[in-house]
Amino acid sequence: MPGLMLGRHLRNSRQLLIKVLNMKLAASALAIALCVVTVPSFGQERNPQGRPPPPRREGSQRYSIEQAISDRAQLHTIAFDGLAFLTGDFGYDTFLPPGKVSDYFGFQYMRDIDAKVGGHNTSFLTIIASNMLRILSETQRAQLQALAQSQEADIRRFAELRLPLIKAFRQNMEGKIPVPGGVLNQKAVQAYSAELYVLDGLLAYDRAKVMAQVLLALNATQKEAIGGLKFGDSRTWPQVEEPLDKRSRSHEVNVAMMTYASEMFSWYAGSLQADTYFCPERHGMYFGGFGMKTAPAMGKQNYAISTSLTGDSGEAFLNLLTDVQRHHITELVDLQRRDLSEIVRLRGEISSELRRFLKGQTPDKARVLALSRRYGELDGNLSYLYANAFAKVGQSLSTDQKQVLARLRDDNPEDPKGPFLYSTPIQNPAVPPTDKLFSTQRN
Repeated sequence: MPGLMLGRHLRNSRQLLIKVLNMKLAASALAIALCVVTVPSFGQERNPQGRPPPPRREGSQRYSIEQAISDRAQLHTIAFDGLAFLTGDFGYDTFLPPGKVSDYFGFQYMRDIDAKVGGHNTSFLTIIASNMLRILSETQRAQLQALAQSQEADIRRFAELRLPLIKAFRQNMEGKIPVPGGVLNQKAVQAYSAELYVLDGLLAYDRAKVMAQVLLALNATQKEAIGGLKFGDSRTWPQVEEPLDKRSRSHEVNVAMMTYASEMFSWYAGSLQADTYFCPERHGMYFGGFGMKTAPAMGKQNYAISTSLTGDSGEAFLNLLTDVQRHHITELVDLQRRDLSEIVRLRGEISSELRRFLKGQTPDKARVLALSRRYGELDGNLSYLYANAFAKVGQSLSTDQKQVLARLRDDNPEDPKGPFLYSTPIQNPAVPPTDKLFSTQRN
């Protein structure tokens, strides 16, 4: 939302909280203490530039994998997804930032710890990608273009493969089950998600291979130029014109090349810890959270996405619910704890394997894909849990609650509505039948 819309949103949120409290729909704001899951330590690996990983940013919030999987961060994120899902539609659910695919290259961490606090501005990726592309030679840029063209079909296929899951979760909530007497099948959702993540792992492996070839071929002048661009401090990044002539390539190839260039820098200048890191919104990305939070930024230059919107709106949503409804959401934190901890381990192992490319070695591709498959099963299970919890809440909302939720969302009529292919609006996408994601037998 633009600044004015965001201000109005937050004022509405505060007014809503007061109203909800007066209505006694909730006794008080949820007070759950920060509980950190023990995660593997990956040591203080130095990056290729010889510097240790950047420290966590001091201030109002510290970003780390521990913070991302903390009970508080996860609860408010899940609640925000619930709000987005129950007030949105299939179109909003399909929105997915391109950078969330094959995200093992430290870019998300670099966003979150930026000393300028500019990581969630729409110009952030453009600036660092443009700087990197200017430093690379024509031959090196051609390597990225060839990679983008070779991955274009699979990148699109990844987005299209998400659609049956998205449709099934919404059918589950709306009671429009395609199988008479059926229920969402947990194992089927896990298996489907596993195949999706195998494709994600393949994209990551091939991406890492080419990016490492380019990085290992940098000359001294190029290394010196990159050395002047500091990881985690976009104040050191000069404003430069985008060097790509976008007219000669498809939109998808241009997006991929900009993504590669930005991730090349974060991978080269970052660390294993940065690669392993993910934001709290990283999993269960089928419920419209990005459609509500990020879609309004599309097409707007120098637009800052609110970093407080998730927490504020998630907390307001929880306070609107009855005790029984709220329990469906809060219990997810415990239900997903083991899976989330394993996801951290898997991301560390995949990231470590891919970093072997930077050392001139050949990672074990079969291992990367096997780890990715397991990752997909876990993410599928989280998504299954979320879908059922949101359905229980959605099906029990009163008319008054629905009206208040709609006001809490506060959409701008001018924002894109979707459906989306990642962040690009598309018309009437073909969605395969979802029957195989349901069964007549209880899980």
